[in-house]
Amino acid sequence: MLNIPRLIKSFGYALEGLRYSFKHNQNIKIHILIGIIVVIAGFLLRLTRSDFFDVCILIVLVISAEMINTSIEEVINLLVNEHRLEAKIAKDVSAGMVLLISLFAAVVGILIFLPHVPFLFK
Repeated sequence: MLNIPRLIKSFGYALEGLRYSFKHNQNIKIHILIGIIVVIAGFLLRLTRSDFFDVCILIVLVISAEMINTSIEEVINLLVNEHRLEAKIAKDVSAGMVLLISLFAAVVGILIFLPHVPFLFK
């Protein structure tokens, strides 16, 4: 059976996680700023509904990856007090995931926006 009070609590915890991420993570702030700029550019260049949806998915994907990276880093910091190679590798791989997704989003974003920039084709 669905436990509504428990479900509401879990949404509250999720909102706390979002608040923490947006307040304490510099990289997420940067991703959000870039996302806002991209969304405004999408409106100004009148992206198609489909292109705009794709851009929004990419923005959420990048921010989500950054949140996963933050979670991994915080757990490692909790579990490992000294500098250890395994902890460094886990953090570096996690950061590499964000970089890979961000680069992919940038390339796809360029491919989406390029045809909508008319002054490049005059």
